[in-house]
Amino acid sequence: MSDDANLEVMRRLRNTPAIFTDLANATGNELQRQKQLRSQYDDEVVRAALSLSELRERGSRKFSRADRMWFDRVGLEQATPEEVARHKAQRFDGPVWDLCCGIGGDSIALAERNDVNAVDLNPAACLRTEWNADVYGVADRITTRTADVNEIWEDAVASGDWIHVDPDRRVGRKRSLRIEDGQPDLDALIDLIHHGRGGAVKLSPASNFVGKFPTAEIELISLHGECKEATVWFGELGEPSLWRATALPSGESICGDPLDAWAELNSLGEYLFDPDPAVVRAGLVSLLAEQLEISRLDDADEYLTADRQVSSPFLRTYRVVAELPNNDRTLRKFVREANYGQVEIKCRHVPVQADAVRRKLPLGDGPMASLIYAKIAGRTKIVIAQRIDPAETTSTASTS
Repeated sequence: MSDDANLEVMRRLRNTPAIFTDLANATGNELQRQKQLRSQYDDEVVRAALSLSELRERGSRKFSRADRMWFDRVGLEQATPEEVARHKAQRFDGPVWDLCCGIGGDSIALAERNDVNAVDLNPAACLRTEWNADVYGVADRITTRTADVNEIWEDAVASGDWIHVDPDRRVGRKRSLRIEDGQPDLDALIDLIHHGRGGAVKLSPASNFVGKFPTAEIELISLHGECKEATVWFGELGEPSLWRATALPSGESICGDPLDAWAELNSLGEYLFDPDPAVVRAGLVSLLAEQLEISRLDDADEYLTADRQVSSPFLRTYRVVAELPNNDRTLRKFVREANYGQVEIKCRHVPVQADAVRRKLPLGDGPMASLIYAKIAGRTKIVIAQRIDPAETTSTASTS
């Protein structure tokens, strides 16, 4: 479908709000529901409504007002979750260019505090940004522009405004984790960092950003224990050569130079801690261990340990039940005698086929356990543990 035809269908759908009520009230299987709708609406509008309805349901995991928002599949997939976007927006104070705005997730958060120029090559993306901004009540602070960001790059830099950019990571139909393959590419991003007043570059936390931006601040952001974004803060909005990990929704951060920290190595204590993935990706595990006065189990693994409970948004806590050798027979014997009913299997640097391990276990009808494959003093061990609810932890430590 051409851009003009796609925009026309979007506008027709927006002018037919009753279709969503009829869709919610339709009965029968999917084909029967579609038939009921097609008796009242054009096929193109029905297809668009069905697709958008599905995307709105999926979008509720990212946006509090997803039930009224406008999405396409790629735009929703790449959109910044609302809580992450609002966290980033706190650093911006003044007019902002949001380049490669997509469906407008970052533009909306930025517009809650600033005027925003939202730019995207796709005219449908700009239209979705406008409509989504209206849903959040910030449409009067966002101006959209359909353009190739490479063509307006110099204008954005010369304006002296803040810049937020989310490079397109798709090469053809596939996503790439190489920053060099994005648009704008790595050379353009480095030029921006050298000449722009300041701002942020949004990257995948799995991308190859390490070593690419030595003069910028790198912030890894997690949400509910899942690392969502690597943000490159540059110019006046970043602190050169600083690494930061932030855990949302608490908003607590830990920052420093990964090479400056040294964590004590110790044998397995009464508790095992699994660090937040943002801390791991930022290389700040040893710094976290230092600040919380706990130990690492091995230089080659990120699991931490202590003989006391520790409360931190950067840790998932487990009470140790047993430490076993990495031996299937020993493991099966222990699980049988403990009568565990369910197990979660965790590992970081030990290759484990979790489904294959689980199929061989003689599970009973008892409690749930965690089987954690960890490096301890250079050897692979299986730690049997019970996950502890955060509310149960008592001692606290500040990491801000």
